Amino acid sequence: MNRPPGYRFYPTEEELLCFYLPNKLANTREEISRVIPVTDVYGFDPWQLPAVSASESTEQWFFFCPLQEREAHGGRTARMTPSGYWKATGSPSFVYSNNRVIGGKKTMVFYQGRAPVGTKTKWKMNEYRAVAEDAQPAETAPMLRNEFSLCRVYINMGIVRSYDRRPTVPMMSQSSDMVLPTPSVIDGTPSTKDGDSQSSTSGGDGLNMLEDIDWESLIGYENIEHS
Repeated sequence: MNRPPGYRFYPTEEELLCFYLPNKLANTREEISRVIPVTDVYGFDPWQLPAVSASESTEQWFFFCPLQEREAHGGRTARMTPSGYWKATGSPSFVYSNNRVIGGKKTMVFYQGRAPVGTKTKWKMNEYRAVAEDAQPAETAPMLRNEFSLCRVYINMGIVRSYDRRPTVPMMSQSSDMVLPTPSVIDGTPSTKDGDSQSSTSGGDGLNMLEDIDWESLIGYENIEHS
């Protein structure tokens, strides 16, 4: 299906955690699974995942990953794939919007072979989890839901990619007095290196616009390469 030039599916972290993942967990927008499919990402090697993605992107691919049975019984997630394994890098963190925690984030790197002697690759993954809606004491860490996680798989190219190029400071229009919304700080500091952190736009208008998406027209939405 042909798309207008420049038309791509590059959601922000705020959109992933405030629209896509909550609607999937609540089963309120069934058509979302045709845009972000339900896939056991650990059942594939990362280079196989683009073929099962709903996106024709050459940069990043999104999946809803269901809860593993062993995790449902209190065990740890098995992150081994047919020819390697995913290893967490850094510490898990929270994602913020308007000074409010909207989800948890874990970044992983793929290694070929078996631990602990695997070979590090350029494949990376951000795993996002939604915050439980149940009331929690302010002094405790937010509880995260486990039914589904939302995974963003990409290749670490060592450069700033176009989908990371979002404003990190307030911008003033030279032709008017209107100030554009200030993006939220993700994980404490705005960063664009390797796609590990993205600054999300803080306004709710962008999320409201998602409610009016013509989902039928989005299937196979990305055919345009970067110039």
